[in-house]
Amino acid sequence: MSALTGHPPRRGPRSVLPWLAAPALLVFVGFAVIPLVGVFALSFATWDGIGAIHPSGLTSWRAVLTDPGLPHALWVTFLVMAVSWVVQTPVSILLGTFMAGRQRYRAVLGVVYFVPLMLSSAAIAIAYKALLDPNFGLGAGLKIQALSQDWLGRPGLAFGVVVFVVSWQFIPFHSLIYQSGVQQIPKSLYEAAELDGAGRIRQFFSITLPQLKYTVITSSTLMVVGSLTFFDLIYVLTEGGPGDATRVLALDMYKRGFQASLMGPASAIAVILVLVGLALALLLRRLGGRDAGASQLEGA
Repeated sequence: MSALTGHPPRRGPRSVLPWLAAPALLVFVGFAVIPLVGVFALSFATWDGIGAIHPSGLTSWRAVLTDPGLPHALWVTFLVMAVSWVVQTPVSILLGTFMAGRQRYRAVLGVVYFVPLMLSSAAIAIAYKALLDPNFGLGAGLKIQALSQDWLGRPGLAFGVVVFVVSWQFIPFHSLIYQSGVQQIPKSLYEAAELDGAGRIRQFFSITLPQLKYTVITSSTLMVVGSLTFFDLIYVLTEGGPGDATRVLALDMYKRGFQASLMGPASAIAVILVLVGLALALLLRRLGGRDAGASQLEGA
């Protein structure tokens, strides 16, 4: 109690903040940390998913690291990640910049662009699989020979289809991020550029893109880390085929764990995915050159 007033001292806002964060922390620990620790422990055990769990040391890790299919799955995973980033980033920036303007029907177009993200990945894969069927798909229906190819039966075409469908689904999300970033750029920069005689294209490359640097880092982090978990869309669309042309690491993990009942090796692959995602996120954060708090002042 206070010696002067006789009342207990009041708690400041900072003393309450830890208690406000406690529910989120409990959810994070319960649904992220504990399962991750369990998966890490399971990678040193043998389990078929039903029976008893038997410790097996490094057996699962040896089986995964010596598997000749692991480098190929890693290569396909990084290739999907890189190509989808190259496709999604410029398109998302352009759409986000357009939606941040004052064009007529901009809000309606923003909703239309966002529709693909609201659909299930499995439903999207089923729809595209039907549309790309060489015998009964869109090409056959419209009698367009260029569309009547074996899109999912040839390695190069199947890979291109996967990248296209992934980009089609997730470009709206990243466009929304860039739209928010563009709207935070001070209008005074554009007004000064107009007084100097700079046109729209010059303003885009001299003002918009530099001011979106940290937005690009944020979007790229979500894009790159998210690409490591592509599973349902690829599984329904190609099942990793033809051959292993689209067999990414997440799909390899599923096939080992739920089709071959090898939960130990599947858990080892899951740990590899977490480590790769963490390394890429830290690399992109370092490329940003400033911490996340400083990036909030972007455009100020």
